[in-house]
Amino acid sequence: MAVDIYLTFNGNCREAVEFYAEVFETEKPNFMTFGEKSPNPEYPLPEEAKNLIMHTRLAIEGSTVMFSDTFPGSPFTVGNNISLAYQCLEAEKLQMVYEKLKKEGTVGMELQETFWSKLYGQVTDKFDVIWQLSLTNEDEVS
Repeated sequence: MAVDIYLTFNGNCREAVEFYAEVFETEKPNFMTFGEKSPNPEYPLPEEAKNLIMHTRLAIEGSTVMFSDTFPGSPFTVGNNISLAYQCLEAEKLQMVYEKLKKEGTVGMELQETFWSKLYGQVTDKFDVIWQLSLTNEDEVS
């Protein structure tokens, strides 16, 4: 499995991805918006955030580049808008990588089940590199 790059934008993700798709002559991207998922009633989604991109990806010359807009209400900082996405087929290995990365680092999201992955977590390691870790099924590997 490869480690992929994940780019986060401040509301202009759709425009950026359409631009990159044209530049690199890729297939047309599929966009998942924040408004497509059932909102958590404890955290209502503002109307203006519903069309923001929650996730999309492009295959560029054999590499997968993933993209999203910043989650509504979350701060956007240039420099922190790039993370590495580690996708793993084995839960035990993913847990081991997570435990090692979080030593002397900061946990952004504990490793847990989400609606998109059986296990997902986010860690900023001791070198300030942001990692998104997820358990992936073989049929999801791009």
